[in-house]
Amino acid sequence: MATKYLDLTFTESVCRAQTGYYGRAGKIAGAPERDPLSQAEAEFIAARDSFYLGSISENGWPYVQHRGGPQGFLRVINETTLAFADYKGNRQLLTTGNVSVNDRVALFLMDYKNRARLKILGHARVEDAHDHPELVAQLADPKMQSSVERLVFIDVVSFDWNCPKYITPRYSVEEVDKLVDPLKRRITELETQLHSVKS
Repeated sequence: MATKYLDLTFTESVCRAQTGYYGRAGKIAGAPERDPLSQAEAEFIAARDSFYLGSISENGWPYVQHRGGPQGFLRVINETTLAFADYKGNRQLLTTGNVSVNDRVALFLMDYKNRARLKILGHARVEDAHDHPELVAQLADPKMQSSVERLVFIDVVSFDWNCPKYITPRYSVEEVDKLVDPLKRRITELETQLHSVKS
């Protein structure tokens, strides 16, 4: 477990709640300045085709949005930096506005099939895509580069893996098709054999 994550999230109010419910609070000592991503986190991130991104508005309200794209669209630049291309959307720009006044963000990455989740805390910054065409070429899907308006960079502070206990396994259409296609082919073969016997 990444120590810095608990150091940041076990605030005084959280520790009071822990003590109230369980008689004692978690103690975090010797947390580093940040917890760099390891190969395990990098591989997990590269396999995702979506994540949830939380930010905080200037009036203190949290905002969570879903970000999706091709597998691996959230790029691991190095052990402390993530980035993704942000495309034209509904023109609300809530996250873009929020991080301009409070750059703290939380990412929530789910792997429903394998019942795993990764939480990441960091600082985000948004760059105009027109100012960085070379980065657009690196971060965006080639077919969608003309639709990129912004590039979002996340300076990772820490991360935490959650237990799988209450994650319901879910599968994408592609994953279901991959499992079901051999069965469909076998059914077709058996139906053909049955038809030939009846004839």
